[in-house]
Amino acid sequence: METVIRIIQFFLSLTLLVTVHEFGHFIVARLFKIRVDKFYIFFDWGFSLFKFRRGETEYGMGWLPLGGYCQIAGMVDENQSSKDLAAEPQPWEFRSKPAWQRFCVLVAGVTMNVILAFIIYCGISYAWGERYLAVEDVNAGYGYAFNADGEQLGFVDGDGIVAINGEQMVNSASILSRIILAEKDLNVDIVRDGNPQSITIEYDKVNALRQKPEFGGFCTVLYPFIIDSVLSSEATEAGLKANDQVVGIDGINEVDFAQYAPLLSQRAGKSAELTVVRGNEILKILVPVNNEGKIGVSVAALPYTMRTKSFSLLESIPAGARLTARTIENYWSQLKLIVKPDTGLYKQVGGFIAIGKIFPGTWDWFAFWSMTAFLSIILAIMNIIPIPGLDGGHTLFTLWEMITRRKVSDKVLEIAQYIGLFLLLALMLFANGNDIYKELFH
Repeated sequence: METVIRIIQFFLSLTLLVTVHEFGHFIVARLFKIRVDKFYIFFDWGFSLFKFRRGETEYGMGWLPLGGYCQIAGMVDENQSSKDLAAEPQPWEFRSKPAWQRFCVLVAGVTMNVILAFIIYCGISYAWGERYLAVEDVNAGYGYAFNADGEQLGFVDGDGIVAINGEQMVNSASILSRIILAEKDLNVDIVRDGNPQSITIEYDKVNALRQKPEFGGFCTVLYPFIIDSVLSSEATEAGLKANDQVVGIDGINEVDFAQYAPLLSQRAGKSAELTVVRGNEILKILVPVNNEGKIGVSVAALPYTMRTKSFSLLESIPAGARLTARTIENYWSQLKLIVKPDTGLYKQVGGFIAIGKIFPGTWDWFAFWSMTAFLSIILAIMNIIPIPGLDGGHTLFTLWEMITRRKVSDKVLEIAQYIGLFLLLALMLFANGNDIYKELFH
């Protein structure tokens, strides 16, 4: 059932994104009185699921759910070649319009995707606000030794991260992206054992971590061992109380609750001396440990309070703009790393399976809209890359014409279109092949 829900969310999101993108081309083309022959969601190679004609345009849905298209009269694209445009240009054709109008038509799809992401992020900000774990609230610091990745970067369990390259960290979630997207050595301000200091994170070490197929992060939030309630008479008689914080067992001092479980298991059926912080006091309390390695207390489930920053309707507009800009910046940084051979991140490129998996297995509107906005940004950035066959490739030729006053021939555009389609097909096969390989061998 989870897989079905993911598939439904993926195709619903994809349909919305493609419709908005192609509608951008459509509406601007019509604005300049350019005829649009076909407007399709998904591809209709061979046949379509349904279609109807209104005015000069045929609307429909194809059977191949890999995107969609808007066939603009007089434009060399995947549906029309230079041979199809051998006749004299007509006033209602794309090729007969001034370069600046053609440029506007070409960038309209990308622009609409950015606008869509902005609108969604405004809605998210207004409806849900910004929920985050503040860096200053993580008083126990972070854990780095759970898979040794953080230790390889130079961190020690309990280190608190304050700033990266002089930028103060506010949201704990932003720490991972700031470090893992590094393009050079980083200077990180930390607090270790209560003392401020700086360490240098080497780019080569970050790059090595990025290439690990199982890499999921280099740090976790440490949760202190804070007693929520005392459940057994033995623990009560020993002197334990609610809100006591355990900071050591038999002289072994730890900062994360998860690290105490194995220590108590080793003392099953015996007693353990706990070092407890109670207000301004530090106490030594001897408690019995039962045969299951428990001491008869419940632990505070979430000692840290997530902050929620709410936005009014007007405040959600700049908040949505900031979130859109940050998403564009982060994805562009990722893309630059992917195309650099030394990072090896091209091996992690995914296709439809990977995209589908970013949606949750249960229906969650917050997650759905967040992922849709993110994918809208991806679609915009990928389309504006100057590859023939994409909007960016057509835009590049149009810019060349605007600068040189010389129009690129339809034959050159056709050849470039074929090259672009070949590159896109190769990229699609590579990305989806990566997905299949990971599913079979990982």
